[in-house]
Amino acid sequence: MTFENWDEIRTAFQVARVGTVSGAAEVLGVHHATVIRHIDALEARLGAKLFQRHPRGYTATEAGQELLKVAQTTEDQFAHLAARITGAATEISGELVVTSLPGLAELVTPTLLRLQTEFPGLRVRYISDARLFRLEYGEAHVAIRAGGKPQEPDNVVQAFCTQRTGLYAAESYVAAHGLPADEADLAGHRFIGPADPDSRAPFHRWLAAKVPDAAIAFRTNEAEAVREAIRSGAAIGFLPVLAARREEGLVEALPQRDDWNSPLWLVTHVDLHRTPRIQLFLKALKEDARDCGMC
Repeated sequence: MTFENWDEIRTAFQVARVGTVSGAAEVLGVHHATVIRHIDALEARLGAKLFQRHPRGYTATEAGQELLKVAQTTEDQFAHLAARITGAATEISGELVVTSLPGLAELVTPTLLRLQTEFPGLRVRYISDARLFRLEYGEAHVAIRAGGKPQEPDNVVQAFCTQRTGLYAAESYVAAHGLPADEADLAGHRFIGPADPDSRAPFHRWLAAKVPDAAIAFRTNEAEAVREAIRSGAAIGFLPVLAARREEGLVEALPQRDDWNSPLWLVTHVDLHRTPRIQLFLKALKEDARDCGMC
């Protein structure tokens, strides 16, 4: 015979375990009338008495004991399955896809490598690209975005920190050309600019407003090309402060300005936000940003 209603069997199991209708009702979170109805329906379906009723409660009959052995086994199997599912959900493993604008590798990469050392089952894909990745289509699990607060529906957005940017020149450039005394002196120097003259980065907007196009000697959308051009002494250019700290032989061409900086946001899709590996990465990234003085 098949049992179409597992609730009735669970109810019978709890009545036998606790010994009373009221006790079983409390454990199951149902009305005591529901417990009685389940027992009556199950006995009617089986054509046998499962319990002896007496003033102190219910005692399982021989038929009831046989049923309860099956119920106990099934309950244990469900508990074991739940433990396996929970364990799989909390294990830090699988793929983690992170995307950010170029220029954040110095912050993001050490965190990812540290987590991989601690959790060998974690597989990382880090994509540095100005393109806006679609989290709802699974193109990335975590996006680090700059500028105004992202507004896409179904995404969880957290304020992260501020990307501080400075204007730098190599010592070799300074030896050959000096440094601008102030903003009025900018036209007499060589600069590195974005490949897209309409770039919305705040420091690029400042550059477009303050420096004549003829002074932009080198344009690129590649962060490493900007760094190499500055290192070589070819021109003055913008770098994230965190990246510039790791370079020897660079000096600030002008004092840092707040309007060169960009707020950063951590963006995850609501369906994946609570995934253990994503929560682990978000927490570790915030801690590393504080430790390096970025936040």
